[in-house]
Amino acid sequence: MKDNVTFPLVHKKDEQLTADHILTLYKDMILGRSFEDMCAQMYYRGKMFGFVHLYNGQEAVSTGVIKALEEEDYACSTYRDHVHALSKGVPASEVMAELFGKETGCSKGRGGSMHIFSSKHNFLGGFAFIGEGIPVATGAAFQSIYRKQVLKSESKIRVTACFFGDGTSNNGQFFECLNMAVLWKLPIIFVVENNQWAIGMAHHRSASTPEIHQKASVFGLPGIEVDGMDVLAIRKVTLEAIERARSGEGPTLIEALTYRFRGHSLADPDELRSRDEKEAWIARDPIKRLRKYIIDNDVASSDNLTSIENAIKVEIEESVEFALSSPEPDVRDLRKYLFAED
Repeated sequence: MKDNVTFPLVHKKDEQLTADHILTLYKDMILGRSFEDMCAQMYYRGKMFGFVHLYNGQEAVSTGVIKALEEEDYACSTYRDHVHALSKGVPASEVMAELFGKETGCSKGRGGSMHIFSSKHNFLGGFAFIGEGIPVATGAAFQSIYRKQVLKSESKIRVTACFFGDGTSNNGQFFECLNMAVLWKLPIIFVVENNQWAIGMAHHRSASTPEIHQKASVFGLPGIEVDGMDVLAIRKVTLEAIERARSGEGPTLIEALTYRFRGHSLADPDELRSRDEKEAWIARDPIKRLRKYIIDNDVASSDNLTSIENAIKVEIEESVEFALSSPEPDVRDLRKYLFAED
């Protein structure tokens, strides 16, 4: 790897985008993809149960947004939440153990695939119902501004990144929370992961205004469309949104145009989308695009990247071993964690 490699400023007030920054993004995307591929293997071997929704193809969105946040900032997810949790710093072993329903999981084995949660990492959870996480994220943003303005906290304003899909953008919670966020200038970034298909309906067939980012203008916040297969482009607009939120200027709506490479869930035979459509999007694989960028710009060599990939492979294998060897929840603790304990 070349030393002291820098690239043009992502934002005029951001640090130089160094080789280390770019490789951190690459590592995070590889971690997400590898984790989800292993989940598919474990699911078909009967190690996971219920519905499992994988994130393959959308890694640039999670990495580009969450890796631009600071540690004390919040992230709120959907039922497609594994990779968001990993990007926020939840260990792969704890996420895998949760998927296996083990006591060592980040939700103590009580949540499973759609309810990943970690208070330690300010990861507010995955949510099984469409739009369910948006009010939660709005509440987190409200307490952040309340802490600053009412309680006179001297720490910087904490920003919340709220992820949801294109199908959610037609739901009432979306509009209500946009209105509230603008009204109170909440430090929140609404991130629409427009993977084109919601559950099984093409987005352009379900929305009278398919350009979701344009809906922001009705409520008076910036609406930005970005290539969701380009992690550097996502990082750039996210940094601008974070600066806006942290300085007290309010929310931003980012529509990331992306694509899920697998069916809606692992139980979905994925027969609704055409082969040509899928192949066109797979050709724009965000990980391959970043890998090409890294090599073309002499950020790192192919051997460097292979070393990263091999290290991630070991980490994923160790997470499976950890999950397999972890204890099941005790039936005597069936009611544990239902209510707050003193």
